[in-house]
Amino acid sequence: MKPSLAWALVGTQFGLLAALVLLPSGGLWGRGLVVVVLSGLLIAGGLILVALAGFGLGRSLTALPIPKNDGQLVTTGLYHWVRHPIYTGVVLAALGLMVAGASVAHLVGFLALYVVLMTKAQLEEKLLAERYQEYEAYAQRTGRFFPRWSSAT
Repeated sequence: MKPSLAWALVGTQFGLLAALVLLPSGGLWGRGLVVVVLSGLLIAGGLILVALAGFGLGRSLTALPIPKNDGQLVTTGLYHWVRHPIYTGVVLAALGLMVAGASVAHLVGFLALYVVLMTKAQLEEKLLAERYQEYEAYAQRTGRFFPRWSSAT
């Protein structure tokens, strides 16, 4: 992947997050106590997840969907449950912003951000599979953004 594409995806991601924060509120649904609490929990939970997942990556952490040359494949901690917990946290926080915003623009912004994150994840996974032999097996047993529950023990 070209670094310019990687930076464009990161810039788009942050631009959409900024839009979700700055867009004027709408009236698609009421914004009573339940909505305020739900959106606050989603935003806070998402930000905590982003921070914990970032710490979990340690020196392998990078803003770009291009693995670092000196990085390692992390499959423990939050990465035992999902392949991209940072993106999961971003999705949860963005969902909270959409719920709080209650507008069509917030809904469109959230969906656009989800598409950008899916694109980033898919491109990143191709590079991870090329770099780490064990990545394919890891991907088969681990969900992308959300845990893959199975009845097998």
